[in-house]
Amino acid sequence: MCGIVGYTGAESAAPVLLRALKRLEYRGYDSAGVATVYAGEVVVRKDAGRVDEINARLKLESMPGTVGIAHTRWATHGAPTAQNAHPHTDCSGRIAIVHNGVIENYLALKKELLDLDHSLASRTDSEVVAHLVEEYLRRGEQLEQAFRKALQRLEGSYAVALVSSLSPEKILAARREAPLIIGAGKGFNMVASDITALIEMTKEMVFLHDGDMAVLTGSGYRILRIDTGEVVERPVKVVELTVEMAEKQGYPHFMLKEIFEQPETLRNSLRLQIEYVDLLAELLDRGRTVFLIGAGTSYNACVAGSYLFSQIARLPTLPVIASEFIPNYGASIGVDTVILAVSQSGETADVLSALEYARMRACTILGITNTVGSTLTRVSRAYVLQNSGPEIGVAATKTFTSQVLVLAKIALRLARLRGKIAQYEIDEFNSWLERVPQTVAEALTMVNEPVRRLAERIAESRVVFILGRGVSYSTALEGRLKIMELSYIPCITYPAGESKHGPISVIEGGVPVIFVAPPDEYRKQNIGSIMEMKARGAYTVVVGDASDQELKQLADYYIEMPKIHPLLSPTTYTIPFQLLAYYTALAKGHDPDKPRNLAKSITVP
Repeated sequence: MCGIVGYTGAESAAPVLLRALKRLEYRGYDSAGVATVYAGEVVVRKDAGRVDEINARLKLESMPGTVGIAHTRWATHGAPTAQNAHPHTDCSGRIAIVHNGVIENYLALKKELLDLDHSLASRTDSEVVAHLVEEYLRRGEQLEQAFRKALQRLEGSYAVALVSSLSPEKILAARREAPLIIGAGKGFNMVASDITALIEMTKEMVFLHDGDMAVLTGSGYRILRIDTGEVVERPVKVVELTVEMAEKQGYPHFMLKEIFEQPETLRNSLRLQIEYVDLLAELLDRGRTVFLIGAGTSYNACVAGSYLFSQIARLPTLPVIASEFIPNYGASIGVDTVILAVSQSGETADVLSALEYARMRACTILGITNTVGSTLTRVSRAYVLQNSGPEIGVAATKTFTSQVLVLAKIALRLARLRGKIAQYEIDEFNSWLERVPQTVAEALTMVNEPVRRLAERIAESRVVFILGRGVSYSTALEGRLKIMELSYIPCITYPAGESKHGPISVIEGGVPVIFVAPPDEYRKQNIGSIMEMKARGAYTVVVGDASDQELKQLADYYIEMPKIHPLLSPTTYTIPFQLLAYYTALAKGHDPDKPRNLAKSITVP
């Protein structure tokens, strides 16, 4: 997730763009840059680092021109370097673009452009947009038409803005599955990823629809459809928000905002470059022993991954807490060991320590991370990105769901490679996989209010139990982590089948016991466990399918969930626990964005 902004008007563009970039840094902060049009040329300044650091080095605020675009980046393709920073230009330097999103077919487009003698300078997916526009200009198209034809070639998601010396007064912009908003002003117009970048300059916003393209000048704007070129009208909305609230898109906390943006981040997580997923699958298949290692939320995702790999790809794997990997398995690993490390930051100290130990023993190291250029990406033989964007709230939310979805995608490719399950099973699972973002959106609508009410009851508890069977155990682990991190209530998680081996002895009247119970093959056993807990006075909460009438009758409190493939249920059934942790924290007077004693990334042992 990156931040883009553009300005065209009578003022000097650079200072306006710089203030907007500062407000967009929460969307990405590994590099930034500005392009303006002045005296018949496109002027570009960009570098790796934070906006203030880059401005101090390159004097962004002094760039000339009254038309410009800017970008602050969270890398998804290419490390955070000056070369990979936006804006990107074409071969001639007459076009500059900024982009937020993931272009799925960029490798094919890049090959095509290289064959046509274009010279691409970066390792990003975004740069192909500038060169595609240039290619259509070479073929005789005017700038607007060249831009529209280039957009028609793109697969994936994008919010993109373009300036060119060929039309020095204009900004061209477009969106597909990525937010883009016009800020309408007197004597100027702007475009940006979200209202945060616009709210200081204007409160009049035009929210572009998927498939819209806009042409902006200082005196006005036009909106047209990318596919047909038809001019369309979009309503102007007056947005009454403070800058602080705009940064959170109207949500009171970053955590709640990040919970509700998971449908979008999951769509991006599905947009993995299939070549890299195939490479990981091939390397995993070669291992005699395969470990999944992570810490905290990422370890919980590894637990889900172990079920996915075993059930879908028929590949047994061992999920291991990173700090325990060397003491437990260090003496037994070697050249035929494959380690798939999962880390949002790519800098988790315990993970890197385990990988360094394994590297010295010739293990194959693979990675899943959210951060290009992190140490994990440098030590891995191959890696894929979870594409969930920066996460401001300390308690991970979209990190978990994105990591589980990526692991499911890898498991599916591995199943194809190994030929262990039938094609119809692969097709069915893939269909469920593609529906996960929409299913999560449905869950957010269904559970928000019921969970808010449950939080009032949970906030008074001295302890909470969470039980799950099979892959739902990973959901229970992640639910426990969220509740403890934010509410500070002790929380105990067990596989439900183990509940008679200890936990049941401390159950007494009113103790909340939450069951993660999707409609899977363990439903009957879950019914038995629920009845055992009720018999001892527990307050039973069940998170289950909306159509399961029997479980509804058994539970003291029932949270209805949409249908989902049981093996993918952690992506959806974790949503009630994220919201429960958030609302319970509020009920107890805690700040959910800043839980005590915790840091976002643990970079020391």
